[in-house]
Amino acid sequence: MTRKKVKLAYITSNSASKATYKNRMKGLTKKMSEKSTLCRVHTCAIMYSPYKSQPKVWPSPMGVQQVLSKLEMINMLFDKKNE
Repeated sequence: MTRKKVKLAYITSNSASKATYKNRMKGLTKKMSEKSTLCRVHTCAIMYSPYKSQPKVWPSPMGVQQVLSKLEMINMLFDKKNE
């Protein structure tokens, strides 16, 4: 069974745009949670919204900080290895 082809267009209605944004962010966080569980990796997301001044972080600010610090350590190890 194939999906219907979606016609891409800019959403002009502000309320529809907010609802679509909210649903997509909910879907994105669900997918990241599933990938994290299935692949046994640490994941994080920093999502900027056109509707809020503060970014939304997933899973938590502390969790994001831990993932980013691990990434920095890995980058430092690769830099030392390539010297």
